[in-house]
Amino acid sequence: MGWTPPIKLEASLDLAMIGNCSYAGLIDKMGGLVWCCLPRFDGDPVFHSLLGTRGEEGDGQFSIELDGAVRSEQEYVPNTAIVKTRIFDGAGNGIELTDFAPRFTTKGRMFRPNAIVRRVRTLSGHPRIRVRCRPKFAWGKRDPDVTFGSNHVRWVGNGSILRLTTNASITYVREETPFLLDGPLSFYLGPDESLTDHPEKLCRDFEENTDVHWRHWTRRLGLPLEYQEAVIRAAITLKLCTYEETGAIIAAATTSIPEAAGSQRNWDYRYCWIRDAFFVVRALNSLSEMETMENYLRYLNNVVAVTGGDHVQPLFGIGLEEKIVEEFVDLPGYRGNGPVRVGNQAYEHFQHDVYGQIVLAASQAFFDKRLLHQPGLDDFQRLELVGERAYAMHDQPDAGIWELRTRARVHTSSSLMCWAACDRLAKIAGQFGLNDRANYWNDRAIQIHATICERSWNAKKNAFVESFEGNDLDASLLLMAEVGFLPPNDPRFIATVDKIGETLRRGNHLFRYHAADDFGAPENAFNICTFWYIDALARIGRTDEAREIYETMLSCRNHVGLLSEDTTPATGELWGNFPQTYSMVGIINGAVRLSKGWESVI
Repeated sequence: MGWTPPIKLEASLDLAMIGNCSYAGLIDKMGGLVWCCLPRFDGDPVFHSLLGTRGEEGDGQFSIELDGAVRSEQEYVPNTAIVKTRIFDGAGNGIELTDFAPRFTTKGRMFRPNAIVRRVRTLSGHPRIRVRCRPKFAWGKRDPDVTFGSNHVRWVGNGSILRLTTNASITYVREETPFLLDGPLSFYLGPDESLTDHPEKLCRDFEENTDVHWRHWTRRLGLPLEYQEAVIRAAITLKLCTYEETGAIIAAATTSIPEAAGSQRNWDYRYCWIRDAFFVVRALNSLSEMETMENYLRYLNNVVAVTGGDHVQPLFGIGLEEKIVEEFVDLPGYRGNGPVRVGNQAYEHFQHDVYGQIVLAASQAFFDKRLLHQPGLDDFQRLELVGERAYAMHDQPDAGIWELRTRARVHTSSSLMCWAACDRLAKIAGQFGLNDRANYWNDRAIQIHATICERSWNAKKNAFVESFEGNDLDASLLLMAEVGFLPPNDPRFIATVDKIGETLRRGNHLFRYHAADDFGAPENAFNICTFWYIDALARIGRTDEAREIYETMLSCRNHVGLLSEDTTPATGELWGNFPQTYSMVGIINGAVRLSKGWESVI
């Protein structure tokens, strides 16, 4: 019998994410595993076809294909990180794929192996399938050596070994031979270790345990009344972006998905930005998910210990690596949009807002009695070193929140976060009864506040502007009310919100800024900025308008509820690295801000 290839999908961000807080994988709508870095988020993408391939079609991908497939459906099992993909041909045959990364508690600790579980079963008819597992090493440059046994295939190379254990025919898997699916099959792809049980039983047990883990995790969330499905999916996705071993939080699971077609704005986001991680912690805290903050504070304490009150770079590797050297690799890129970058030159930047984000991320822990590990006076004293640096840098030029590569200014958003560092240190000192230190930090906060109000307010614009003595608008100014710099009813804040809407809004989307930067004028809206705008509108009382924009953003999520970094306002098409923690944070914050209270129904 011949083989009819499945319909070919145009590359898009219609992807579902699986993971277990040690690695992540992305699965397309036809069930192809098209992106997965191992052994951790910033590792070698052994499946990299999302960014193209050097070889033939199907390289760098793990697919379980149905003969003559013409359509599919895909969804998460509710309240879990388990993905179901149903695929159908035109003759009444159908299969269901179940994909997940094992994660559950056993023997008193969390079990999260570097393993991918794929299960397939018949839905209808007599389906004929083909399994194609083609990992590559060294960013697609290295073809692995292949060995096999009676129940497994091994791919060896570049210091790595992957083993696929299955109850399917090893010959059919090795030779990619189409065969009739006459019973459920399971595939366990992971380290070069023998399984302790039959693959079908082990994978079924792992699925049940992983399902229970996520349902129990979700049950502990303090959800708003409205938008619960969106919030749950966002919360699980944020959790999947944490590297539990160290406490680091990645900005996104991918590298080099461009902010817009042909823009060259292709960055590697598989690292821990102090800024992005703070927003993740803050969003999950708002849902009473405190474990992520506790884990992240372990990571943050190490960052502070490494820097000792001196310069803090804006990002680190998830294992606290300091040098994230940016290089190019020879892959075509997402939809042919190169370059593909590994590493991120921003680690060399001076971005002074980082000091505020360190203190802000830690501040709740000093007041929250639920935590297993309560911070003490020594923790406060370490943060004081960060505060001193914030005060020293509050009026100094830097690359800013948007990481401009070829110019430096005294950015208002950076100074704002330096103020927040001093303001929160004053509050923490008060919690310890250290009145002298509270007064000390309060005086410094007052000084920075006055400086910002004097040098960032532009009377001609009738708004705060993005840099001291500047003229341009910047969406990060919307954070002034969120961090408590100004009350929402302050006329200056309201005027700034109005001016930002007038200048940066395109339909129901917001741009970061409008002035050209190192790569020209921005082409797509930056999702987190739209969510900041939603928050600001709600704070100043324009709730109906905020809700309309929020629901537009929900409609831009992909088919399983995920968002990337950027959106094309005219079409709603997603661009930028995926899934973007910033954007998923916005979903949570918007729902918490806009939802009716539980008292309205109970």
